[in-house]
Amino acid sequence: MSERDWQTISYGCDRWLSNRIPRTASTILRAAADALAGDARPDRYGEGGVVAEFEGWMRTMLGTQAAVLMPSGTMAQQIALRIHCDRRGTDTVAWHETCHLALHEHDAAAHLHGLKAEGIGHRDRLLTLADLEALRGRIGALLLELPQREIGGRLPEWDDLAAQVAWAREREIAVHLDGARIWEAAPYYGRPHAELAGLFDTVYVSLYKALGGFAGSVLAGPADIIAEARVWRHRHGGTLAGLFPLAAAALTGLAEIVPRMPDYWAHARALAGALAAVPGIAVVPDPPQTPLFHLHLAVERDTLWDRALGLAAREGVWLFGPPEATAVPGVTRVEINVGEPALAIDPGEAAALFTALVTG
Repeated sequence: MSERDWQTISYGCDRWLSNRIPRTASTILRAAADALAGDARPDRYGEGGVVAEFEGWMRTMLGTQAAVLMPSGTMAQQIALRIHCDRRGTDTVAWHETCHLALHEHDAAAHLHGLKAEGIGHRDRLLTLADLEALRGRIGALLLELPQREIGGRLPEWDDLAAQVAWAREREIAVHLDGARIWEAAPYYGRPHAELAGLFDTVYVSLYKALGGFAGSVLAGPADIIAEARVWRHRHGGTLAGLFPLAAAALTGLAEIVPRMPDYWAHARALAGALAAVPGIAVVPDPPQTPLFHLHLAVERDTLWDRALGLAAREGVWLFGPPEATAVPGVTRVEINVGEPALAIDPGEAAALFTALVTG
């Protein structure tokens, strides 16, 4: 089935277990406009107006000296790593082999910035201090992702995270946070976003993954690094004539979705508890550490997808996006990302729906 076909089925549903309610383009744009005060002014090439105010709010939320709006997280993270490596006279960064830069950016950090990557850890588990201690080359920056999406939204314990950061600090290695989903990670630690971000030299956050905006990111950190990042944004072609729509689209999410993350996490755990009792389903991790978690189902990938789309068309309930085959024959992985719509689906009902998918 084509991308367009399955999305058409999703838009036709009445309820959604994973992610947010699908919206039309006009709805997204109207919501962004409605989030702005009537006298709000646009920026001019990233300076002033709504963008300057938004960067100030993000600075406060993340407890950093400065913040800069970027059109994409791909741009933000490459820039941060380039600056850190330049300042340390090395071109090598270390990251988990399933991080976004390793899997989804066509080696952009190498092609655009000449950066070399040391993949560390095992693709199916969290990074450990032992993984870092095994590094032998000279490293300019260490990238840590919280939570690690590709392995089920997992998080290290706070003491383990602090120990990894301390290891890098002792070796004068910069530590950068891929905090695209920092909003989902914070409830597990029971700490403010600023305390979590404060462990790192720089932090990137997404403006759409959880917040419901349509694009954009923020890079935050020390004033001198962010000033340099603004220059790199211009070099990348990212200093658009007007960046304010990216900020406007994220405002509602910051005000309404971020405070609800503990509720989404609690519901994720309740759902996981019910789903773990269904034969043929494994929850990863069990219990979930964030509102995002994975299910491994004992059903072949294409069969599962056909059943899920059929159920969505018949029952009007959307359970998950396109599934992925795993290395284990006959086992398929799906991602569940709990947001406001999922609260309307009882764990018992979710278990019954997934039982139908597994048994056929």
